[in-house]
Amino acid sequence: MQITVEKPEKKKVPTIYSRTNPYQAEVLENINLNGDGSSKETRHIELSLKGSNLSYVPGDCLGIIPENDPELVATLIEEMNWNPEVPVTVNKQGDTLSLKEALTTHYEITLLTKKVLQQAAEFTENEELQQLVLPENVTQMKAYIEGRDFLDLLRDFGPWNASAEEIVSLLRKMPPRLYSIASSIAANPDEVHLTIGAVRYNAHGRERKGVCSVLCAERLNQGDTLPVFIQQNKHFNLPDSQDTDIIMVGPGTGIAPFRSFIQELAVNSGAGRSWLFFGDQHSATDFLYEDELKQYQQDGVLTKLDAAFSRDSDQKVYVQHKIFENSKEVFEWLENGAYFYVCGDKQYMAKDVHNTLIDIVEKEGKMNRDSAEAYLNDMQKQKRYQRDVY
Repeated sequence: MQITVEKPEKKKVPTIYSRTNPYQAEVLENINLNGDGSSKETRHIELSLKGSNLSYVPGDCLGIIPENDPELVATLIEEMNWNPEVPVTVNKQGDTLSLKEALTTHYEITLLTKKVLQQAAEFTENEELQQLVLPENVTQMKAYIEGRDFLDLLRDFGPWNASAEEIVSLLRKMPPRLYSIASSIAANPDEVHLTIGAVRYNAHGRERKGVCSVLCAERLNQGDTLPVFIQQNKHFNLPDSQDTDIIMVGPGTGIAPFRSFIQELAVNSGAGRSWLFFGDQHSATDFLYEDELKQYQQDGVLTKLDAAFSRDSDQKVYVQHKIFENSKEVFEWLENGAYFYVCGDKQYMAKDVHNTLIDIVEKEGKMNRDSAEAYLNDMQKQKRYQRDVY
């Protein structure tokens, strides 16, 4: 009698998605949040994570691996009279891509670095570049790099004595772009939402476009996919207890993580109060997620909502002015153990909000400047003052 032994079925190991192995997330929705006549374009993007096993908590970021603007790539190839199909080696393992593909998906072509300029100088006899890369001209080099890209470099300092492969090997690998997640997975299972402001500006006689933000604004349609991964942010999280008060300051796209915070609060209701300060240019066209936020306020999820619109009056009103107007109550919340969060522009807004907070603590706590600063430092140590600024 023959006994057949059944082999146990091999368990399918789920794919682990990461920065080096991103998940191709399908675009469910891509809309412009700004109204007609706004000087801004802010995209609300919803992506599917179905089947990815990816998860996140409010405060985390989504990494996107973008592609360069095809028009810019075409202009580069044309400028240098290169063959777009010539294979180029893109890594130490010897993998190759066509030149066009390498410039589109693999290399950073919109930013210059000191290293790129120094190495490029070896491929040309152009005297201006030879001078620029000298150690004593570091200030001039920094000034040149500001707002310029690879196309500028190739146009400004030829003729070039090198192959396409040698020249593109100067470039660094395309870094992923990180965006604060604008949704709670508890409120939107299998989805992740983003709030992305399209970056467009003129510099040195040419229009410049943010690599990832303009890809999302101009070339990303429903049904398309984006390579993404989750980046944890351990320094920007909701308090452990839902009974703790929170104050959130998020002008412009800085609203993103706070939308995720508020959605999370709506799902897990606690006794903690929440207060949002939002700001932008015009109330009529730039109040991002206005209806949604007002609904949360009506439902009691959002206790207080204060908005500042800098171009709606002769006097420019920013979030820090609204915070100071409410100094007594802000200080009461802080004294009661509230967490204070800031997300958005690092250069101006975050500094102004920080200084306003010191002013409030000094005034309402009847302290001197040093004591007020120590109060905020203490809040930071307790993780009650958290910033996600860029």
